[in-house]
Amino acid sequence: MKLLKKLTVTALAVVMCFGFISAASARTYVHGYTKKNGTHVAPHYRSDRDHSFSNNWSTKGNRNPITGKYGTKTHR
Repeated sequence: MKLLKKLTVTALAVVMCFGFISAASARTYVHGYTKKNGTHVAPHYRSDRDHSFSNNWSTKGNRNPITGKYGTKTHR
């Protein structure tokens, strides 16, 4: 019985970890474009929109999985 409980807890922990990893690495490709003022924006990836400031790659404590750069913006 104890072994079954340990296996269940372990399996649940693994599933939760994969859920957090996939949510944190969700990304959207943005095609390059030219702004009205003539500035060219190169193609890039950004985190998926979800209306949360704290889980964006540019937020302090997070890391961009593409560039490896750490976020610098502080939480609001």
